[in-house]
Amino acid sequence: MRTTTTYTPKSIEAFKSQLLAWSQQFSEVVWLDSNVQNFPKKQKYSSYDAILAVDAFTSIQTDYIDGFKKLKEYQKSTNDWIFGYLTYDLKNDVEELSSKNLDGLGFPDLCFFQPKKIFFFKGNTVKIKYLHAVDDEWEVDLNAILVSKNETLNKKNEVNIKLRIHKEEYFKKLDKVLAHIQRGDIYEANICQEFYAEETTIHPLETFNKLNAISQAPFAAFLKINDKYLLSASPERYIKKKGNKIISQPIKGTAKRSKNHHEDQALKYELKHDDKERSENIMIVDLVRNDLSKTATKGSVKVKELCKIYTFNQVHQMISTVVSKVEKDIHPVDVIQTTFPMGSMTGAPKVSAMNIIEDVEETKRGLYSGAVGYFSPKGNFDFNVVIRSILYNETNKYVSYSVGGAITAKSNPINEYEECLVKARAMREVLEN
Repeated sequence: MRTTTTYTPKSIEAFKSQLLAWSQQFSEVVWLDSNVQNFPKKQKYSSYDAILAVDAFTSIQTDYIDGFKKLKEYQKSTNDWIFGYLTYDLKNDVEELSSKNLDGLGFPDLCFFQPKKIFFFKGNTVKIKYLHAVDDEWEVDLNAILVSKNETLNKKNEVNIKLRIHKEEYFKKLDKVLAHIQRGDIYEANICQEFYAEETTIHPLETFNKLNAISQAPFAAFLKINDKYLLSASPERYIKKKGNKIISQPIKGTAKRSKNHHEDQALKYELKHDDKERSENIMIVDLVRNDLSKTATKGSVKVKELCKIYTFNQVHQMISTVVSKVEKDIHPVDVIQTTFPMGSMTGAPKVSAMNIIEDVEETKRGLYSGAVGYFSPKGNFDFNVVIRSILYNETNKYVSYSVGGAITAKSNPINEYEECLVKARAMREVLEN
């Protein structure tokens, strides 16, 4: 079905840049980058350093109605590599829920494609897999890649960011959520707010390159589907399947960085020993364990890391790692459907939290707090959590990024608001220069 070629570029970083520039001619692009040069110790579960998939041979786009059933059928029928995304609003396929909030972006709820051309980076080599129908184009493509340059270098975005929810209104919304917690409706809910710009044009690839340079995140992604773009500096893995092993790595707990080494270490220490942040994380770990148990073999759900602190360019994060095993007859899409949406972006109990989220938030989340990734022909998969990301509808000239935080009984509204601003810093920096 595919012809495989191995190529060793003189410089991996230069080839990555050229490849991304070359990819912009296609209507369908997914670029997944582990930024492995920055995080070698944090990539123990990664199969590849980076992947580029371009140019749809077949594809599926659908709304949430029977979304997972349609994805399962598509995955079975292609029996090949497929790349794409799941929006948060597929929650409406999993549970009796709805999404009625404002949507300025208009992404379809689910989109996957079977690429004609895929490039897998590992170490110093690139493994290239072309469908047989186009495998005679490889040499011409390589010549084109090696002369490709990012044309929009150093062009500045002219973006005026607006707040969807102002500070005082945000505090009122948090009071409402805290009242639900005190009443016993939920223990925790992840409440998000949107920052946006209308009648705005940005340069997607250049903006992504700047965002990635600032954040160097281990689950970075650039996605283009026709006129819709995702520029993601995500630090979080949602879920991965390799053979019969499932890995989920929820993030709960964030602290800012400092340029002063001693102060930075103190901030890291405070995060590690913060009772509120630890309780947030442990609640979500319990939720993830419960979700994974729906498809796991008996006794296989285990917590490999609990509340471990990982340091990134912009923030310190508290991350846990939960693993399980599945039988061979469990369909890969079923593993995703029974864990979706991810616990770190919803709350506990999950359905009650999602109802409250829909009530207090102003914007339809869409691809934000959804997932981007791939399925392999063997039924393996790997998906990030779409956070720390810029979303762009080129036709509507609408730019958006959202940030959120987990609200528990111990939440201080001022601290929660400041945490949102810390998470938003990198996106705002690249958009407003």
